[in-house]
Formats: sequence, structure tokens, C-alpha cells
Amino acid sequence: MTSATTLADIRAARERIAGKVERTPTVQSQSLTDRVGQPIHLKLEHHQTTGAFKLRGASNAIASLSPEDKTRGVVAASTGNHGRALAHAARLDGIRAVICMSRLVPDNKLDAIRRLGAEIRIVGNSQDDAQKEVEKLVAEQGLVMLPPFDHPDIIAGQGTLGLEIIEQVPDAASVLVPLSGGGLASGVAAAVKGVSPNTKVIG
Repeated sequence: MTSATTLADIRAARERIAGKVERTPTVQSQSLTDRVGQPIHLKLEHHQTTGAFKLRGASNAIASLSPEDKTRGVVAASTGNHGRALAHAARLDGIRAVICMSRLVPDNKLDAIRRLGAEIRIVGNSQDDAQKEVEKLVAEQGLVMLPPFDHPDIIAGQGTLGLEIIEQVPDAASVLVPLSGGGLASGVAAAVKGVSPNTKVIG
């Protein structure tokens, strides 16, 4: 079970990934503001080097590895964005990365990960099939598993986005966060509520 991520964890992650990720802009959307009747701001995470917020968590997880774990290499299952982020972060540190994906992942995502130097394993027709390959590689080759969301260092890295939101929009009444695996939402919630307790966080 993943331990609770604290505001201190997120602040430490921000120091760890400084210079490795972009401090992305938060801009007001005039069309959404007009529609809702309240100022609506958007956090532009597509400005990250790999095109998504996943780079924050992957960079923090890689930076948090022990020297011994770095020599072992890392492995993850992914549908694209986490794999690309992990491949990028691992490449910066000269670490082996293996990304396990199902046959359903589009070629453009495979190509983007391959260009970053990661090894790709195509297994089965689901994320569950890819995860079984991850577990096999952990058992047989000793690789370190860094999952897309359920990991304290991944969550803390994603939480750095929440710190930036409150710094850029200090009077934010609510923060709306996409919710899938939950790594982004839980990290952002810990950060936002830690520095601005009265701000609502909605997944």
C-alpha cells in the first residue's frame, strides 16, 4: 500500500526535479470564464518536454533511486505518457528503462518512447497483460518497478503541479483535477490543501 504523501514530500520533490521539468504557465481561459461567469484558469502541462504532467512523477522517482537501484534499471507498464516520461527521465541519468505495453498502444507512442532509448516489450491486449510482464522482469532481472500512479515518489512529483497552481493563482477557490489512476489527483490534493486549506479540490 502506498504511504500518504505529505506537503514536505512534495516540496522535496520540487527541489529534486528542478531543472528537469518545466514550471508550466497557468493562463486564464476567456471562453470558459465567459461561460461560467467566474475566472477559469488552465494549467498548461502540455508544455512539458514529453507533453504531459507525467514527467514530474517520473523525474522525481528516478531522482529518488539509490545508486544500487539505478544500476538495476527501471521498468513500468504504460499506455504511453508514463512510459515516455520514464524513458526521458531515465535517459538523463543514464539508466536502463524497459516499458511494457499492450498491442493496443498506437505506433506514434511507441516511436516516441523508442526514440528516447527505452526498451519496449509488447505483451497481450491489455494493461493487465503488460503489468504481468513488468512483474516477470522484476522477478527475473531485478529491475525496479515504477508504476504510473501508485507510488509515493510518483505522487509527490505530480504534486509539484499543485504547488505551482496555488503560487500562480493564490485565490483559487477550486481546483479541478482529471482522475484516472489517482496519482495526479492525490498529489495535487496534498499540495493544494497543504498550502491553501480552504481551496476545494475536485477529482
